[in-house]
Amino acid sequence: MLKEADTITHPYWPRNLSIPNYVANDRSMSEILIFLFSVSGILLLATWSLTGRKVSGSRLSGGRRLALCWFTVCGFIHGVIEGWFSLYYTIIPEDQSFLSQLWKEYSKGDSRYAIADNFTVSMETVTACLWGPFSIWIVVAFLYNHSYRFVLQLIVSLGQLYGAVLYFFTEHRDGYIHSEYGHPIYFWFYFVFMNILWIVIPFILIMDSWCQLSACQSMFDKAALKGKSKRS
Repeated sequence: MLKEADTITHPYWPRNLSIPNYVANDRSMSEILIFLFSVSGILLLATWSLTGRKVSGSRLSGGRRLALCWFTVCGFIHGVIEGWFSLYYTIIPEDQSFLSQLWKEYSKGDSRYAIADNFTVSMETVTACLWGPFSIWIVVAFLYNHSYRFVLQLIVSLGQLYGAVLYFFTEHRDGYIHSEYGHPIYFWFYFVFMNILWIVIPFILIMDSWCQLSACQSMFDKAALKGKSKRS
């Protein structure tokens, strides 16, 4: 923490947080957000177009195509953006690379990223190493109609949901001190909205996987029962 005579040179909360090597961004918030949403939008459109072709003689439903769009964007965010954080978290406050500036901007909503908090480093490293590649694997598995596609969807969605719940709960336990509580952009948009997506959407996909896998098991059980009846 800072001594009383020290000068606060960063925009993060709590205001007495010590980040002695902090260098202010030279990219604006609008530049960073335009990049993030433009790349995400391009990936969404590309995936929507790619998934429009026939898979095993039939076309994927609109809902399934949207799910694959989600996993493509997840692959980008987990693998590239969160992957950057997991590799360079020690130098992000002073680094002026574009993705480091993206993280410094996001840290206005959660300063745990500016100070390389143990939980965020651990969570983001697991997310980047596992859920990033697995998200792309899910897209491939659905495009080629692999039998394990819903198992992968269940595993990744459970991991995402678990990570997001811990993310919110640990900050709740800290009293929401790492953001300007109630700020319309930094708290409600950066911290709440941009993360609650990883609770709502994974929960829907978990239920989808549950229904699909349960239906398959039910069909298998019925077939096994018929086989036993014929042998009798």
